[in-house]
Amino acid sequence: MSERAVLEVIALGVEDAVAAQAGGADRLELVTDMAADGLTPSVQTFAGIRAAVDIDLRVMLRLVDGFAVGEVEEVVRVARAMREAGAEEFVLGFLDADGGVDLRAVERVVGVLDGCRWTFHRAVDRAADRDALRKQLDGMPGLDTYLTAGSAAGVDDGLATLVSEAGKGGEPGYEQRILVGGGLRLDHVPTLLAAGIDAFHIGGAARPEGWDGAVSVAAVAEWRAVLDGAA
Repeated sequence: MSERAVLEVIALGVEDAVAAQAGGADRLELVTDMAADGLTPSVQTFAGIRAAVDIDLRVMLRLVDGFAVGEVEEVVRVARAMREAGAEEFVLGFLDADGGVDLRAVERVVGVLDGCRWTFHRAVDRAADRDALRKQLDGMPGLDTYLTAGSAAGVDDGLATLVSEAGKGGEPGYEQRILVGGGLRLDHVPTLLAAGIDAFHIGGAARPEGWDGAVSVAAVAEWRAVLDGAA
């Protein structure tokens, strides 16, 4: 690969962010409440992290557990507040009751992001038809990444799907970067790199003490070394 693989790390606060950058992370996903699989952090948390690090930040836009949007106008309000605070990249994704993409909700939220880049998160792994979801979102302003494990159960079960989707790169609905996360381990990396996947997302893997502990510089550095082929 001509450019190094992207390493994105989940950060809950400034301590996490500083450690992740020191370990070699390229980008952070900012969330709160991992008991709900990651909700939108406060504007104050975003501002503190933005002041502490100089790598890219993607802010989660998700106010309720699950993959329904909840109150869409409240998500819009929060998105606008984050934009006003200086946020330039986001993470979102909403499904309807049948497991299809909630296109109305996605379009409403994306409409206030001013063309900012964003990731459709692991709601794609819970979709009734992930191929149909990708094709429905084709051409959506700012959408440049899918965060996916290839399966709701994680990368172990989704590896074949990830490799297959990587092979469709450039086709309608498959022009976005695949960012692999969700049960991702270091031993998955060689297969994924060989398939042409070049972006990796870690949360618990960056925290040897679990979610009650902070991000470890050493843990992130280990991932950086493996991705760079230097381990």
